[in-house]
Amino acid sequence: MKIILDFRFWILDWTRKYLKETFQIRILESASGNRKSKIQNRKWAGLFAIVVTFTMCGTAAEAQQPAKVAKIGYLATGSGSGPGRGHELLRRELRALGYVEGKNVTFEYRSAENKFDRLPALADELVRLKVDLLLTPAGAEALAAKKATRTIPIVFYSVGDPVAAGLVDSLARPGGNITGVTTIASVLAGKRLELLKETVAKLSRVAVLWNPKNPGSEQSWKESQFSARELGLQLYSMEVSGADKFESAFKEAIKAGSAALSVISNPLFSTHQKKIADLAAKNRLPAIYPRGDFIESGGLMSYGPDQVEPYRRAAWMVDKILKGTKPADIPVEQPTKFELVINLKAAKALGLTIPPIVLMRAEKVIK
Repeated sequence: MKIILDFRFWILDWTRKYLKETFQIRILESASGNRKSKIQNRKWAGLFAIVVTFTMCGTAAEAQQPAKVAKIGYLATGSGSGPGRGHELLRRELRALGYVEGKNVTFEYRSAENKFDRLPALADELVRLKVDLLLTPAGAEALAAKKATRTIPIVFYSVGDPVAAGLVDSLARPGGNITGVTTIASVLAGKRLELLKETVAKLSRVAVLWNPKNPGSEQSWKESQFSARELGLQLYSMEVSGADKFESAFKEAIKAGSAALSVISNPLFSTHQKKIADLAAKNRLPAIYPRGDFIESGGLMSYGPDQVEPYRRAAWMVDKILKGTKPADIPVEQPTKFELVINLKAAKALGLTIPPIVLMRAEKVIK
């Protein structure tokens, strides 16, 4: 607005100087009693009044125009008790870019409370609210949002494989009205199995905890099977789609001879981190998790992308889109930072010694 105001005041200044000089000439001419000159003077005076009126009215209108408040719809699968840690991190990163809630941005938060069949209706509800942009964490939410609208921009920030999920045409050229950040979860599922084998001596059978109702979780389970064959490991499919199934799933995994556990990233599991970590300790299963906050809940070890980077990049994308860039013109980004976190307290409780070669690769060690 400052540039517009400066430009208008320049016009006023130029007009004043130009017309002043012109009026001086016209006044001299009018002194001679020339009737034609008098008529022209009145014309110049009228033109000056019009220029001043339009310029000042435009300036006043520009000054009075309120700043647009962006409305962002946030669709999640997790607990309906309120925005979770991911949403809070996004809000923090958006604040760093100048978006202050209640001032120039508002959020409409909707949660399926871990019931995937509710996502389509919630996505439709956000579309009816005419939000300017839709934010989604994982693949299931992003798919629901994509089916609900072809025009409202969508940004996801924790999708394992957006191409395989049918969200985007390619990472470089997402196409349509959607873009975001991938966690390359299916690729990392194999890396976690590799770390488990290096950590647990003579490991041969691993239980893999995944959610059959989540498309991204299923992709990671399939990738785990490919990696297991290369590593000479046998896998036990530990399928859990509801919070009431955890205890029975652990009992069945132990009966099947599982000697370790690999947890696949999933909103349901993120909601129940403490419960999963406690059950793994109770059943004496060395476990590896997809995120560092599982370790804060007492887990043994985790390997995955830096937990802040996806939110920072997603916030950057939101900023670009709200300023006019099309989602199709913003490539899907992959993580550039990864962290291995090890909890030596949990290892000691299990009677497990972490090999030095594994400890050396850890970004964070809890003693």
